[in-house]
Amino acid sequence: MLKNPLYQYGSPDLQLPVNLNFSEFILNKLVEFKEKTIVNGLTNETITYGEIAQQSINLAVSLSKLGVGKGQTVAICSENRSEFWSAVIGSISTGAVFTTINMMYTKHEITHVADISKPKYIICSPLAYKMHEKAFRSLNYVQKIIVFGDDKPPNTVSFNELVARSVRFQEFQVADVDGTKDTLFVLYSSGTTGLPKGVMLTHLNVLISSCSKGIETPSPVKYLIVTPWFHTMGLMGTLLYLSCGRDIVYLPKFEMELYLKCIEKYKITRLQVVPPMLVALVKYPGQHDLSSVEMIYSGAAPVRKDTLEAVGKKFPNAKSVLQGYGMTETTLAATRDNDECSQPKLGGVGKVVSGAVVKALSDSFHFKVVDPKTRKPLGPDQPGEICVKGGIVMKGYVGKDRREDFDEEGFFRTGDIGYYDQDGYFFIVDRLKELIKYKGYQVPPAEIEAVLLQHPGVRDAGVVGVPHAGAGEVPRAFVAVQPGASVTAEELQKFVAERLSNPKHLRGGVSFVPEIPKNPSGKILRRQLKAMSNQSKL
Repeated sequence: MLKNPLYQYGSPDLQLPVNLNFSEFILNKLVEFKEKTIVNGLTNETITYGEIAQQSINLAVSLSKLGVGKGQTVAICSENRSEFWSAVIGSISTGAVFTTINMMYTKHEITHVADISKPKYIICSPLAYKMHEKAFRSLNYVQKIIVFGDDKPPNTVSFNELVARSVRFQEFQVADVDGTKDTLFVLYSSGTTGLPKGVMLTHLNVLISSCSKGIETPSPVKYLIVTPWFHTMGLMGTLLYLSCGRDIVYLPKFEMELYLKCIEKYKITRLQVVPPMLVALVKYPGQHDLSSVEMIYSGAAPVRKDTLEAVGKKFPNAKSVLQGYGMTETTLAATRDNDECSQPKLGGVGKVVSGAVVKALSDSFHFKVVDPKTRKPLGPDQPGEICVKGGIVMKGYVGKDRREDFDEEGFFRTGDIGYYDQDGYFFIVDRLKELIKYKGYQVPPAEIEAVLLQHPGVRDAGVVGVPHAGAGEVPRAFVAVQPGASVTAEELQKFVAERLSNPKHLRGGVSFVPEIPKNPSGKILRRQLKAMSNQSKL
């Protein structure tokens, strides 16, 4: 058999533990790096990896006595806080499936995702309990609600009491699993085009993501994380850093001044951001010592050239902004720049990550780009739908036939439009379902947004297609204006028309809004923008 020359293959250079059990793997890593710390940058509360490991095994034993085990699901709903990781690792050590619930969800959204995974146990922070008690209580399959902190609300279980027992690490054994088949996490797709779907990730999926090569240089590093841990980027990214033994500082939420003060106070060397956060950071006028930052990791969307140029001024010792491309369905990153990439390609998202070569499993992780209509593979510099296959690709969606989302070769159809160049470097153009169809032309909203963001009066922008009797769809922009700026719709329409071809002009008009709706990873929620438009035919 020969490799297909039109496919892009990841490196097979990857070491995995013999026992494909992520719970066992991460507990061993926590013990190996037991002196490393996770610090709350808001309160300075510190917990060591060793303390997380001890709390995890204590919790696992307590949960098993409550009846938690294989075939059951445990959920967490909490802001970033010190107990989060022992809750995750303790729960999965019982063999249970673990799922996360977005703190910002409404009752309707909580019911929707909970109905997918049907957790019998929910672990939550006091704040989450206060916000969502009625929603949690309305779920008839939930048997117990476990609450962090010293207070114990009526009819709940105290997390502190569950971790109070003392179990020796040498005497503890995680539950047996089939790492290639058993679901470890049920997470939820971003919901940019509809209600979230339940993504099933196996122990093997997460092991491969956590063992990938080229993630870090050998030098000591300290991360600042503000991405919510209930979201894939925060959850999987932090598990990766835990497995590498990195010191971590986290914040419960993003506040500009506090974020910059944390960099200065803790001498942070690595930042994990999404592009809107990076744009806000480089535009912020405050004076802080940010010289400790050596590297910035960005995901969810491409970073613009002017932002990259501004990074050098704001962070004088930052070597580069490394970008990547991934989704919940690929566990974390599917392509990325590595730390040796001092000059990433503008607008690109790196090369295919390492895959797993495990006998009797699928072949290495690899990509193909296909024509959306004919499904034929395309060569370099030819945009098409990106399809992925390999060890980090999800098991499937809960309750959905795999054949709806995977092709006959077993490739997952991402719905993203992109291409790779002669060097195998990937570039993302747009979402297939988000392309605006104007008189037969396919118009990428992201391209118009990038132009709008070049206007000095525009703070943020989102573009969607709106119905048009003669053209099918035309682009409409939603714009958040810079504080103190005065911008008109006509001015922005002219600005775009001078820079983009005719099909990309803003014939649908411009609407001014306080904020562009986005999910926690920074992706624009275009379905909300569509709902905000009047949907009238022009």
